Amino acid sequence: ALIERLPYLKRMGFNALELMPCHEFNELEYYSPNPVTGEMRYNFWGYSTVSYFAPKQLYAQAAGEDCGRAAGRELKTMVRECHRNGIEVIMDVVFNHTAEGNEKGLTLSFRGLDNRAYYMVADNGEFYNYSGCGNTLNCNHPVVRQMIVDSLRYWVTEYHIDGFRFDLASIMTRASAEWDTQHMYGQPNTGGVVIGESLADPPVIAMISNDPILGSVKLIAEAWDAGGLYQVGSFPHYGKWAEWNGRFRDDARNFIRGFDGYAGLFAECLCGSPSLYKQGGRKPEHSINFITAHDGFTLRDLVSYNDKHNNANGENNNDGEENNQSWNCGLGPHEDGENATPIAKVLRDRQMRNFFTALFVSQGVPMVYMGDEYGHTKGGNNNTYCHDNDLNYVDWAVAKDPVKNQGLSRFCRLMRQFRAKQPALRMSEFPTENNIKWHGHHPHQPSWDEDNRFVAFTVKSYEAGAEDSPMLYIAFNAHHLPAKVVLPNPPDGCQWRMVSDTALQPPYDFLDADDIPAQSKAAAEAMLKPSLAANIYTVMDRASVVIRAEPLPYVAPPPPSLEEAAAAAAAAAWCREHRGVGSRHL
Repeated sequence: ALIERLPYLKRMGFNALELMPCHEFNELEYYSPNPVTGEMRYNFWGYSTVSYFAPKQLYAQAAGEDCGRAAGRELKTMVRECHRNGIEVIMDVVFNHTAEGNEKGLTLSFRGLDNRAYYMVADNGEFYNYSGCGNTLNCNHPVVRQMIVDSLRYWVTEYHIDGFRFDLASIMTRASAEWDTQHMYGQPNTGGVVIGESLADPPVIAMISNDPILGSVKLIAEAWDAGGLYQVGSFPHYGKWAEWNGRFRDDARNFIRGFDGYAGLFAECLCGSPSLYKQGGRKPEHSINFITAHDGFTLRDLVSYNDKHNNANGENNNDGEENNQSWNCGLGPHEDGENATPIAKVLRDRQMRNFFTALFVSQGVPMVYMGDEYGHTKGGNNNTYCHDNDLNYVDWAVAKDPVKNQGLSRFCRLMRQFRAKQPALRMSEFPTENNIKWHGHHPHQPSWDEDNRFVAFTVKSYEAGAEDSPMLYIAFNAHHLPAKVVLPNPPDGCQWRMVSDTALQPPYDFLDADDIPAQSKAAAEAMLKPSLAANIYTVMDRASVVIRAEPLPYVAPPPPSLEEAAAAAAAAAWCREHRGVGSRHL
């Protein structure tokens, strides 16, 4: 089924798929009637691994045929077709816990082999629970870390997987149970290392990073765990690991929803978070920027709900994240969801475009949660782990319709395409004062005050091969009032031209496109041209704009008048008549 959707993904411009867990897992972990909906509850997300060496059979059309080998062949075919379409495949792997639960859980695999080797177990037999799921894989034990490396190598060599995203990867940096440096490093433990302590040089991370096969694939850490360890920017990376940038998510959400104190932090996000990654020798590419993921609100729900609405999970709304940094664009919780006023609903569409703009103009690697591009909603449910229904299904009819949801998927697609063509937005090094300039309502006068909600900058790449690429002016106004802005002068011989303005109605919200009728596009640009020519533009309330510098069109000189033509002809005749006169008198 996924192969059939590849043309859509390719048209949208996505060049990598990060699959949620497709190891064999226990889909019946939560199997019970939902007291609210009456449906059966399943482990739909797959974070409950049973085997790290087998693909999930129920994901395959062939299911369990040929003793499960048919499912493996289907996965190989899918990966091959993705590669043929220029799309890489990244697996979400769960080396932090398994489906066996706590000390009272099931015995499916590892517990039966060696309980204390594979899990972090206290002296009294209780399980450490840094994963929040009942058990914690003993990742830095010699046997377990070898199993992890063998599993990863298997997926790369056998299935040609391009990389891995490690769920709750900080657990992989914790000291193993029965810590014994004699086995870990070949020397006795004299440093007093305790179970679960965060290690600066974790053996399993070192093994993966230095492996001749795994060292060349993409390695992405979710650099935190449920035990309180937060390592965004400080995960042991060996120069190779990228991270889900949770700081980008949080700071971008807070700035765009209009919270004070986030202008400087948001500017840091736009630069690829150099304060997190530059000092350790990493590059912008190591920052995986995102606004939403499977955990939490969808993008539509992020701008439509103040509070989570998880009653359908059957846990009395006690599950899921409480602090969502969301805003329903209204005057209070009473406007959550469909209860909002028309004004709030219009603002929601604008805010989603603002988030996409922030995501695609920031240095680093943008990640979009599937369905956000067309505005998928889960009705305010931020933890849909147990729903095998429309809450988690992609609505392909809406996704493929460029007009649905106020043309949101069109805006996302065009912004993605624009980014791909702009070296200034994809620099290999972090921006410096040589290629990025910050502005306020006036050029070169940014404000980093606590109550400032306006961030603007010009950026241009001077990297090899990109010297002739255009300069961009980008502004975000998170205030509830419009901002009349004086633009900096464009480069010599250039003029400013509008790319996108999230305050405009579609299709004019992204004006630099070929799908707008020529006459309509010309009329819209003519309305904007006088103010842009005067280096003045009004960035509307809670809006963002992208403007690029383009060379002035060549204007041919006017033809000479009859008098000028006659004078030129007479001068030419005189020259012919007197040509060489001077030389004869020498």
